Amino acid sequence: MNLEQAKQFLKDNGVRYVLAQFVDIHGAAKTKSVPVAHFEDILKGGAGFAGFAAWGLGMGPHSPDYMAVGDLSTLSLVPWQPGYARIVCDARVRGEVYPYDTRYVLKRQLAAVKKLGYTVNVGTEPEFMFLKRRPDGSIAPADDTDTLEKPCYDYKGLSRSRATLEKLVEAMIAVGIDVYQIDHEDANGQFEINYTYSDALTTADRHVFFRMAASEIAREDGLICTFMAKPFRSRTGSGMHMHISLANAESDNAFHDDSDKYGMGLSKLGYQFLGGILKHARALTALTAPSVNSYKRLVVGEALSGATWAPAYVTFGDNNRTSMVRIPYGRLEYRLADSACNPYLAMAAVIAAGFDGIANAIDPGAPQNENLYELSKADLAARGIGVLPQNLGEAIAALEEDTFFVEALGAEIISEFIKVKRMEWIDYSRHVSDWEVNRYLEFF
Repeated sequence: MNLEQAKQFLKDNGVRYVLAQFVDIHGAAKTKSVPVAHFEDILKGGAGFAGFAAWGLGMGPHSPDYMAVGDLSTLSLVPWQPGYARIVCDARVRGEVYPYDTRYVLKRQLAAVKKLGYTVNVGTEPEFMFLKRRPDGSIAPADDTDTLEKPCYDYKGLSRSRATLEKLVEAMIAVGIDVYQIDHEDANGQFEINYTYSDALTTADRHVFFRMAASEIAREDGLICTFMAKPFRSRTGSGMHMHISLANAESDNAFHDDSDKYGMGLSKLGYQFLGGILKHARALTALTAPSVNSYKRLVVGEALSGATWAPAYVTFGDNNRTSMVRIPYGRLEYRLADSACNPYLAMAAVIAAGFDGIANAIDPGAPQNENLYELSKADLAARGIGVLPQNLGEAIAALEEDTFFVEALGAEIISEFIKVKRMEWIDYSRHVSDWEVNRYLEFF
């Protein structure tokens, strides 16, 4: 789409305002609403923001403006806001690309991959929950009848939330996103919408759009849509599985090889990419499971819900959903990320780790094709299976120790991420919870 086509698109669709949109370091959407008469301003100088007002942009109150310059290829309608369009923006500061812009971090990673002759394709499976607030302020599933102990794939649970789900799916289809499945997931009030994979940058842009759509469409229906990893201690959490493959001039999927000795259809290249992910797994945890709450999902041992699909160990396996990486024949499913991650930063990190595996021909070893949750600590130690970080503080320490990401993603973004996340961890650690008061107030 060129500029004239874009103007015609806006005119034909009655667009009055264009949302110039970027994300902060957390991956939360930030926008300015620009009257359509000034659309070209977004493409030239950009929409101006005071960067210090957003998280993780490496700016102070004395810094120059953070200019969000529109990527014309991303222009689309905002179906739940008639008269609005959205354009995804890249940062410019004093006219230069900006190393704190996580979309730029991903684009830089993909440019390096392209020089090697590859395109990275990624499909995401975002899980989310529809909730409501009770009169006392507590939260509960939005549907009062969604109470089954094992509600996964339940017809009634899916049917009774269909009105909001249909609006969400129709909004995605309206902007060209190919939705092919919707299901009720394993927790009460939890759903997953699957849409067709694309190149990594497009998929990251779509994930941000999906969260914008789901949150606002649910709110209009009187619901809360949350991408929080674990809102209920006794129910399964929400992940964002990433399906990854590489394409090159010879193949649409260079990870596919029917002669794989393990019968998983994975090529030597795929195994090496996998080896890099496992090598950097503990540091990757911080970048792909980035909140305090993420680690209520990534638990070692039996979950209070009686079931868990979340990984806790540095492993891979065939159709093994207890592994950190599952191999659904000829591609990788990275299961560690949660729906609240910054998709640009998460994908950039996983891709960088994978290509480190390729560059160093890392052998990931043999797959683990059994229920890892049933293994004892002694069993895990005997097999050399590592444990993923069990809280955000531990994950930040692992990221600091793994200096590879400073070089791969940039010293600026890694330093800023660690600073912001350490503040989050300290704030959480100092918080006095209801659990503590109830347990200790008159305990001694």
